[in-house]
Amino acid sequence: MSLRIVVLVVASSLAACATPKVVTRNPAATPSAATPNAVTVTPPASKPLALPEPERFDDARTDLQEFVADVARRRGFAAGEIEAVLAKGRKQPRILEIMSRPAESVLRWHEYSAKLVTAERMDAGARFWAEHRVALERTAQRSGVEPQYIVAIIGIETYYGRNKGSWRVLDALMTLGFDYPPRAKFFRSELEQFLLLTREEKIDPQSALGSYAGAMGGPQFMPSSYRNYAVDGDGDGRRDLFDDWDDVIASVANYFAVHGWQRGAPVLAEAEAPAEVAAALDRRNLDLKDTVGALRSRNVTLDASFDAALPAMLLPAEGPEKLGVRVGFKNFQVITRYNRSILYAMAVHDLATGIAQRMQLSAKASDAAR
Repeated sequence: MSLRIVVLVVASSLAACATPKVVTRNPAATPSAATPNAVTVTPPASKPLALPEPERFDDARTDLQEFVADVARRRGFAAGEIEAVLAKGRKQPRILEIMSRPAESVLRWHEYSAKLVTAERMDAGARFWAEHRVALERTAQRSGVEPQYIVAIIGIETYYGRNKGSWRVLDALMTLGFDYPPRAKFFRSELEQFLLLTREEKIDPQSALGSYAGAMGGPQFMPSSYRNYAVDGDGDGRRDLFDDWDDVIASVANYFAVHGWQRGAPVLAEAEAPAEVAAALDRRNLDLKDTVGALRSRNVTLDASFDAALPAMLLPAEGPEKLGVRVGFKNFQVITRYNRSILYAMAVHDLATGIAQRMQLSAKASDAAR
């Protein structure tokens, strides 16, 4: 799933909980050799700089041949069919550079949120909601996922469709699957899923574009997530996450619903905690290992309306001058299934809250003008 800004790398009020209708297939992973030397060409000033053509993969490579044979045997492809597709793949050294780039620093919450939770993104989200109101309301009723969270995910991932990625997915998955050893197994699996996806959905494997990691469309689903969680939102018989916003909206909601989103349940709450409790927090923890009552016993204070038995997690939320804390609930954990980062999930929540507030103000203004 992928705009990702984590070091170079997105509440509802309490109400009766309903079990949403969900659609899933097989479980999938969560949704984001030597390279050729660059050749510098100095052409006449009147001509553009000529760049070397990307290098194709050697089809005699043992690892590539083994991949073809294995997928053909297990998935019902003819080996020649797979070979014809992979022959069109090209190595992208730039992708390897991006993946291998060391982290410069770890952004603190206030730095991270300043990049993603902006007034401009909230305004754009409100406009997106207004434009797709029918699909959002229909999806919310069916799935139990509130519209603002669907919109916020799309806003974080692609800025409401402005940035869906410009890399050929085939190139990205082959480059990372065969030339990036640290995660080759994962990306070869996603390449297999991509081949299945293009066959099932009749997608041209050469023209599909996405992120440098192979995430696609408005929700930035990896191929496995596309196959397992994408749904047909408008009943046209297709699951199109590239150009059909009804399908994108329904698919984001379905992803949340499958992973346990609770209709009307809280997502995140403001809190205060002793300095020593806040300092001991690990932002990598995504488990609901506490309850509200257990947190209160450690002198964590939050709104009294939250039931003591409610599963919860205490989260670090670094401000510019002090270490703050917030409390996440089950729905917060669901957001982290989309991107395993508490910073991402807090940004999604805060952006969703801002978008919902703008929609409420707009509705009040419309009522007042009548």
